[in-house]
Amino acid sequence: MTSPAKPAVVLVGPPGAGKSTVGALLAERLGTGYRDTDADIERVAGKPIPEIFIDEGEPHFRALERRAVAAAVAEHPGVLALGGGAVMDPDTRALLAGLPVVFLDVDLADAVRRVGLDAPRPLLAVNPRKRWRELMEARRPLYTEVARAVVGTGGRTPAQVADAVMEALSLPRAHTPDTTQ
Repeated sequence: MTSPAKPAVVLVGPPGAGKSTVGALLAERLGTGYRDTDADIERVAGKPIPEIFIDEGEPHFRALERRAVAAAVAEHPGVLALGGGAVMDPDTRALLAGLPVVFLDVDLADAVRRVGLDAPRPLLAVNPRKRWRELMEARRPLYTEVARAVVGTGGRTPAQVADAVMEALSLPRAHTPDTTQ
């Protein structure tokens, strides 16, 4: 019996880094599937993440997240995007060891522009700019710890970020999108 395939790419980074958008582009280019652990959590819980935080609290959400990441790493051979706080868990960081993890690094101005200050992000609800900076101070060392490569997103389109991820991991392109449109 062969062991299940590991993910082709795992994207980590803060809210607004572009993990979902870039992940979908990468999956298309690699000719593989895309999976987002936040979507997995919402499906299992039957409600959006902000409601999980409100109704059951962050510890409950983090337990759901830990299980979702473990399942996705074990089952999904394609492109996998993790929620921004998934790397806070030491067991999750251990699961990511040796995998093709890419930290999508984004600065505050770009993150705010992409996420918006009124988006339903429970950890950014009060003073989002200050809170985002605090989250990044705590998480940046963990993102870099698990990452095989760091790709800056500043001044790049999602397609350019996807190209940079593929180059950083030396991944062959399975599909060339039509760029004439």
